[in-house]
Parts: sequence; C-alpha cells; structure tokens
Amino acid sequence: MLQILHDYFWWERLWLPVNLTWADLEDRDGRVYAKASDLYITLPLALLFLIIRYFFELYVATPLAALLNVKEKTRLRAPPNPTLEHFYMTSGKQPKQADVELLSRQSRLSGRQVERWFRRRRNQDRPSLLKKFREASWRFTFYLIAFIAGTAVIVDKPWFYDLRKVWEGYPIQSIIPSQYWYYMIELSFYWSLLFSIASDVKRKDFKEQIIHHVATIILISFSWCANYVRAGTLIMALHDSSDYLLESAKMFNYAGWKNTCNNIFIVFAIVFIITRLVILPFWILYCTLVYPLELYPAFFGYYFFNFMMGVLQLLHIFWAYLILRMAHKFITGKVVEDERSDREETESSEGEESAAGGGAKNRPLANGHPILNNNHRKND
Repeated sequence: MLQILHDYFWWERLWLPVNLTWADLEDRDGRVYAKASDLYITLPLALLFLIIRYFFELYVATPLAALLNVKEKTRLRAPPNPTLEHFYMTSGKQPKQADVELLSRQSRLSGRQVERWFRRRRNQDRPSLLKKFREASWRFTFYLIAFIAGTAVIVDKPWFYDLRKVWEGYPIQSIIPSQYWYYMIELSFYWSLLFSIASDVKRKDFKEQIIHHVATIILISFSWCANYVRAGTLIMALHDSSDYLLESAKMFNYAGWKNTCNNIFIVFAIVFIITRLVILPFWILYCTLVYPLELYPAFFGYYFFNFMMGVLQLLHIFWAYLILRMAHKFITGKVVEDERSDREETESSEGEESAAGGGAKNRPLANGHPILNNNHRKND
C-alpha cells in the first residue's frame, strides 16, 4: 500500500510536463538538477536556526534593546486566588458581568476587586516589550540578509530581466550552488518560524500566521521538486524586499522612536504595494500563468503552483487593505496603533470588563506582523 501511494505521489504526470520523466532530471555531464531528497537538510537547518536565534536574541538583540532604551513597564501581579485562577484557565480571560458577580460571591471579593484581578492576570500573560523587540530584531536581521543575498543570486541572471527566459528549456534546467543554498536557507527559516510559533508573541492572527507559514513551505518545497527554481528565486526575493522594512519599523516602535517608526512604515507601505500588488500579479504571476502554456500543455503541477500563488495573492490584497487603512488614519492624524496586539490594561481602567460586555473587540491584522502604533505608548 505504501509503495502504491509513493508511486502515485511521484507520478511524473503530476509533477512534470507531458513526455518528460524523472530520468530526464538525473545529474549528468557535470550538470546538477533539483531533487526532492535535497530538502531533507532543511529540518536540521531549521533546528540550527532556532539555536542561532536563541544566542542572537541573548547576546545581540538584548544589548541592542538596552542601547535603544527599550524599557518595560512594571506590571502588578495578580495575587494567588484558586477560584479566580480556575475560571481564568478553564472558562475565559474576560468574565461577563454575571460571572463577575458569581466569582465575587465565591471568592469573597468585591466586583471591582475581581475585575482588577483579571486585568492584572491578563497583563501577566501578555508578552513583554523586550520579547517583542528581540523577535522583531531576529526577523529584521534574517530578512535583510536574505534580501541582499537573494538579490545577488538573481541579479546577474538573464531571466531577472526577461521573464520569458524563466521557462527556457524547462524543466531541464540545472541549478548552481547559490540557488541551492538560497532555497535551503529560506525553507529552513520558515520551518523554524513554524516550529517556534507556539512560543513566539501570540497575536490575533495566530491562525493566519500558521496558514501563511504552511503555504510558504508548500510553495517553496513544490517549486524545488518541480524545478520551478527560477520562478521561485524571483518570488522569494520579491517577498523579502518589504519584510525587513516592517520589522525595523517595529523595532523603533518598541523603542519609542515615533518619527523614525512612522517614516519607515510609509516606505514599507509603498514598497509592499508596489511589490505585492503590482509586480507580483502583473509580472510574476503572469509569467507563471501564461508563458509556460506557450511551451507545453498544462499539467497538475502547473495548476497547483498557480493555485497556491493565487492564495498568497489574496492574502496580499487583504494585508494591503489593512495597511492602506492604517496609512489613511496616519495621514488624517487619527490614532494608529498595533491592531493585532492586545492593549495592556492599566489600573485606571476600572470596570472596563463589565462595560465591554465580557470581551474586547477583535482588531484586524496584517501580513503576519503588527500594524504600527504611531501614537506609541511604552506599555503597548
């Protein structure tokens, strides 16, 4: 049974155009081709990334945070209370008014004291400003290096200037070491993000982050196995071109550098719109949809790859809408804050839980990253 599934999964008609087989992509005459077995190295590399990240955050990001004067507000801890803790862990973090009254009787505390306990308990679970800064620093460093390295990999290639050459000779296109390592490192990094997502800063787009990471891993892996390497390198470099800008803006946001954060965010928004809503759909996606059909009939791999590209494009449109909405608020002078992150509650916000009817209103999110707070507060 396993052999049948294996044979069907690797059936040439699923991965390659008609009249081509895996034998056509065997290494020969010094020419090396992409192979699925190459991807095995990405899992240990992902673990290596996690180790490197640990030491980076400890010995680079933490001193940098101190240099930029990233300070954490002192948080008051909720006093031990088994009754309230049990409700918090099993029933919810935002008790309704009826729950507050019941818990007040059970714990022999006033309603105001119960609300204050839950407020402090929620604040305890929120990630610290230092944790957010270190996470943004790590991603900024990788995305910047990846963008520079990716640009170096593709800038001297003829298909960077003429997209028709992406498919010249496809799929019998050999690869070079720079393409190999660019692919393996990018894929390993996204594996590491998926492995660490449970311990990273959790935001309201937790599910969307998982979907994004899984879709990216599938696209990179499939494009390697089907030898869509030329198109893949263009797509990865295009995505890295804006990500490091947003991460750097987040770093300055956490450090309280309001004007710097705002200026970088404007640059990020412009680059994001141009790359994700103009270049990607009208150049890259057109290249993967139209040009291949001039050379061979459509096959499953063609449909699957472009379907996944379509999913990413829909996400880009959604994220662009949120970014433009935030930019509009920024231009009109309205308060602009991190729409994915929970706002830390202060001791002055008495009774807010009951006034809110037992739940804070969910805020939108953007591209696996926070929308920036242009009216920055240290306790955000």
